[in-house]
Formats: sequence, C-alpha cells, structure tokens
Amino acid sequence: MSKIFIDTNILIYSMDAHNPQKRDKCRDLLRPLTNENKGVISTQVMQEFYVAATKKLRADALIVKDILRAFERFEIVMITPEMIYSAIDCAILNRLSFWDSLIIVSAEIARCGIIWTEDLNDNQTIRGVRVQNPF
Repeated sequence: MSKIFIDTNILIYSMDAHNPQKRDKCRDLLRPLTNENKGVISTQVMQEFYVAATKKLRADALIVKDILRAFERFEIVMITPEMIYSAIDCAILNRLSFWDSLIIVSAEIARCGIIWTEDLNDNQTIRGVRVQNPF
C-alpha cells in the first residue's frame, strides 16, 4: 500500500456522532494507516480539523488538541511558501480552490499515491495523485 493523504473531512467524520455510518467507515479506514505508517496529513489539515471539530461538532477545544497530538502518528507535511506558490499554480491550471490545491500539493510533496477526500472528483488524477472518495 502506498502512502495515503487524509483530507480533513475524513478525520472529522471519524469522530462525528451524528453520522455513525461514516464515523465507523472512517475509523476502519484510518486504523490500518496508523498501524502501517502509511497515513499523511498536513499542517493545513490539522488547522482545519481544529476549527471544524470545535465549531461544527462543538467538541471541547482541549480534547481536540489532544486528538491533534494523536495525529502526530501520521506523517505531517509542513506547509512552506513554495508549496503555497505551487498550490496557486495548481488552482489556476486545474480550476480548483486554493485550499484543495494545497492539499494536492501536500500529497504530491509527501509522495502519496492517493488522497482520501469528498471534496474532489473521484478517480481524478492531479499532479500524479489519484483522488479517492471512500464513500
């Protein structure tokens, strides 16, 4: 199994009590990535997760902080200025949002074969990374 980049929505669903079907599916997906060191996230995903978990799911901020610490089991891509410039190019060339493009660039930098997300077209390949909607 190649490395897989995990978008924020997959991590949010993994703790969403209002959607137990997606929560359980995401937990099942994430478990082997953690055990096999194949999961990748970025500092962008960590930031988005904190905001979504505390605002959308109304989770306690300190609990979310502890969850973020647990995410350190994944490989973490640190966003750099060069990645931001590449994401701008990716957004223009592929007609994507800047934020989705930054996810793609992060996955590319980490040499991931797949991005798990709901936010992009399933089975589309961008910059050598295949988009996969796990639902």
